Amino acid sequence: MGRVNTEVGTDQEAVPVSTDQASGFDEALRARLASGVDVARAAVEEFAADGVGGHLGIVVEAPFTTTHRFASDLAGYRGWYWACVLALVPGGELTVDEISLLPGPDSVVAPEWVPWEKRIRPGDLGAGDLLPPAEDDERLVPGQFLTGDVDVDEVAGPVGLGRPRHLSREGRSAAAARWAAERGPDTEIARGAKHHCGTCGFLVPVAGALGAMFGVCANEYSADGQVVHLEYGCGAHSEVQVSADSAAPVAEAYDDAAVDVVVLPQQLAASAARARGDIGQDTAGQDTAAQGDADQDDAGETGRPDSGAGSDGADRT
Repeated sequence: MGRVNTEVGTDQEAVPVSTDQASGFDEALRARLASGVDVARAAVEEFAADGVGGHLGIVVEAPFTTTHRFASDLAGYRGWYWACVLALVPGGELTVDEISLLPGPDSVVAPEWVPWEKRIRPGDLGAGDLLPPAEDDERLVPGQFLTGDVDVDEVAGPVGLGRPRHLSREGRSAAAARWAAERGPDTEIARGAKHHCGTCGFLVPVAGALGAMFGVCANEYSADGQVVHLEYGCGAHSEVQVSADSAAPVAEAYDDAAVDVVVLPQQLAASAARARGDIGQDTAGQDTAAQGDADQDDAGETGRPDSGAGSDGADRT
């Protein structure tokens, strides 16, 4: 493969231009440039030897030029494309102006280059490393200037602490933003806490302007030695109490000798009737009827022998 231009950003945000009649770039030239697909493909294939895919379209970036794009089938260049710029002047022939291999919107490219002084991240500083602040570091102000922190300025002025530089207002704001993001009221553990650090006995106050928002945790089981927001909180607050009856209830043992009493509907109806007194009346009526039936039976039995006697007498007669 020949030398390929892979400069990231080239031909990425091309803006089509309108026909410029004054310069002589008319629709006829535009059509000839657009029809030069075969010319562009032949030039790319001659340059790249392989890895040239289908035609993706054209873009007119400037008068007398048109960029033809072809998909790249090269291994390791997923999402890239070949760009061939054709040029044409009135009365001339199509010429190949430039061939480039460029990344598309879905291609994998190297991250943007970051200068060394901006690559350092919190936690990168190790034993023996030196990290001098920049000369124009906005986090610091010269010692003879007021810091803007009333408590510090009142002490530093008369006593003369002798520090060459102090923390500036911007430096305090940046520190407060970092501390609040790490251990502030919007963190998950703080939202789930019942008490806040501002009322905790383990909080060590901080002097100065930052003390209105932050303190240092002295609880070895929590954020020991770390700066915490006064609205931060955790489950190790000094006033946390556990109720004595918080133990899990013990399930009762199953009694397999227990008997379930089931009341039948007939029993319920009988109980209701007995409460109304219906059963007593019915019983009395049944007893009277039974007695009457018994009397009739006795009379019948008495009359039958007499009838029998009469019959026997008649027969004897």
